[in-house]
Amino acid sequence: MRRIRTEFPGRCGIVILLAFVICGSAPFWPNIAAGTTNPVRGDYSCQALRAMARVYMACGDYKKAQPLAERALDFARKTGVSDSELCLCLIDLGYLYKNQGKLADSEKMCEQGLKLQEKVYNKDHPYVAYTLRVLGSTYQDQAKYRRAQLVLDRALAIMKHNYMKDDPIIAPFQVDTAKLLVAQGNYAEAESCYLEAIELINKSYGPDHLYTAGVLAGVARLYALQGRYFEADVLINRALAMQEQIYGPEHHLLAPTWLTMTIICRAKSDYAQAGKLLNKALAAVQAKRGTDHPLTGKVLSMLGALYISQGRYQRAEQACTQAVKVLESSLGPDNDCTAMAFNNLASLYVQQSRYSQAQELCTRALKTLERIFDRNHPSVADVLETLADLHKRVGNVAKATELEQRVEKIRSRTQIAYEPVAKTIK
Repeated sequence: MRRIRTEFPGRCGIVILLAFVICGSAPFWPNIAAGTTNPVRGDYSCQALRAMARVYMACGDYKKAQPLAERALDFARKTGVSDSELCLCLIDLGYLYKNQGKLADSEKMCEQGLKLQEKVYNKDHPYVAYTLRVLGSTYQDQAKYRRAQLVLDRALAIMKHNYMKDDPIIAPFQVDTAKLLVAQGNYAEAESCYLEAIELINKSYGPDHLYTAGVLAGVARLYALQGRYFEADVLINRALAMQEQIYGPEHHLLAPTWLTMTIICRAKSDYAQAGKLLNKALAAVQAKRGTDHPLTGKVLSMLGALYISQGRYQRAEQACTQAVKVLESSLGPDNDCTAMAFNNLASLYVQQSRYSQAQELCTRALKTLERIFDRNHPSVADVLETLADLHKRVGNVAKATELEQRVEKIRSRTQIAYEPVAKTIK
């Protein structure tokens, strides 16, 4: 085999890899153990390629990981490696493609790997559960929430069948379920699921572990979405401090944490800090994942919303338009993230008195959100608020009032009543 020239990341990368391996936060890591006792010819070469790819993936360097993972799969198919090794090549590549935003490719690899894995082991084997985690995450990014729910429920059932209910190995599956519930707007159930998982995580990994930090960041986002800004602020700062110790202060894997901090900053009316965080996230994500990655589109959409709140409409239009372009291209026009980008652009058009264009975008966004979720999802309320503002401006007060009442009913289902933000956040 031709020698592969590669550069491994330094000590930080190895520390991250070990952290992922130990805690299982990356869904495919536990499958390292899935190899056969007596590998056939070619297995070792595939394993070497995958090992190098996994180091890069652990550091979030997916561009360097891709050729290694793809060569591993190509080599596996050409040399007739064991089915267990071929499974791992498919699943690793599925995980890689998911993080690159290549969701159709990720789904294809995961489903092929899952089918073969069920043949090699059985449908209730823990390895299958880990693969279902990757597939569930891919479905969620594609806005296939019902499919995501089915596979995650199955994964959790498999783990509970094979392990005691208080075994820490189950915690990551509960965390994935909590993330899905947050996306679906089921905040109360999500919090219950998170708290149950955190109890297990603290017992096994401790409060200062990298995976613990990621889970705290997830809970912080949930609290921010509920308007529980003080609690969110405490948790997200704890998470950031732990993540920076491993990744450093400017790493692109911190972007989700910065985005949650942005929500809190906006609630405090600290627009300057919110802008700094969003621009830092945008630069980091574009540099590592590209200008056409879905996360780039999400950051641009949030940046556009911030500019609107500041009255910086020219900058807002640039950001919102680019966000729509990126998300339509990467996720498709019928994704909930794309729908929210439509809503942000519609909000801008309302401010600019471009009412017919705003109405068209809101209609598209509502149709998408109500199809994916239902009429009572929090994101539906966001679009209804834009429509209410539009109707106020054109003098249709009755319609605006009707929409505002509907928004209030949705908000009351998902948010907890707290003191005004100014008093809550110190």
